Amino acid sequence: MNPGTVVLIGMGSSRYAAGVAATRMRASGVDAVAELASLETGTRPGPGVLAVGISASGGTEETIDAIARHRGASATVALTNRPGSAIELAADSVVSMLAGDEEGSVSCRSFQHTMAMLLCLEEHIMASGGDAPRRRAADAVRRAAEASEDLLERRDAWLPPAADLLAEGPATFTIAPAERMSSAEQGALMVREGPRRIADACESGDWLHVDVYLTQPLDYRAMLFAGSRFDDAILTWMRERGSRVVAVGGDVDGADLTVRYRHDDDTTVALLTEVLVAELVAASWWGA
Repeated sequence: MNPGTVVLIGMGSSRYAAGVAATRMRASGVDAVAELASLETGTRPGPGVLAVGISASGGTEETIDAIARHRGASATVALTNRPGSAIELAADSVVSMLAGDEEGSVSCRSFQHTMAMLLCLEEHIMASGGDAPRRRAADAVRRAAEASEDLLERRDAWLPPAADLLAEGPATFTIAPAERMSSAEQGALMVREGPRRIADACESGDWLHVDVYLTQPLDYRAMLFAGSRFDDAILTWMRERGSRVVAVGGDVDGADLTVRYRHDDDTTVALLTEVLVAELVAASWWGA
């Protein structure tokens, strides 16, 4: 199927992944949009519309209701990690995330798998139109698995200093380029959902217009997912105001700590991998 419009629907982590995936699709020439399932008036259902409802639990009521409104008019797909769940009944087709059980009931691995499945959807649409070769998503997922393994194997070296540096401030701030905004959003959510600490996400370029003001009154502590052309400007403000920064995935002049990992020069691998750093920091605080 080569849809006229792709609508990615979800809440929380699902919406974060959808937002980045829709941005990637539009850059490839696909008419795609990410919508909060709670939106009262979303994209109009109809022929040529592919509506993808994303819910790891399969029981997100808002997403079930939103995808049900499309059924019968649009092509509908449920992307879920729970076989036999309610969202499957609301959609024409079902795709499993294959993330397995997450005993802590926090979407970490399922978030990564959601992003991977949406990369596969992007590739499938582009390939069906003759615009892209296949297997790029699979290659990125394989490299992301190697990157994740690298971070996990070396966590005794980088995790304690990262967790200590970020723990000292009144809040945790996460910053990422627009193309990988899901990393900042998911990272902040992990800090709120697990250890129940204050956290906020911001896009790198927008940080210079909105969050820069917080560096003056606060003992500002941030996790910066590197790779934006605005990184140097961000660090200039932070150095002037005594802020502390953990840079992830790239060397940024002025960062207090840098966490690198295998294949971090590949932006698609970074999209699938870098949030693991924030998840492990949050887990260390939660466990304590």
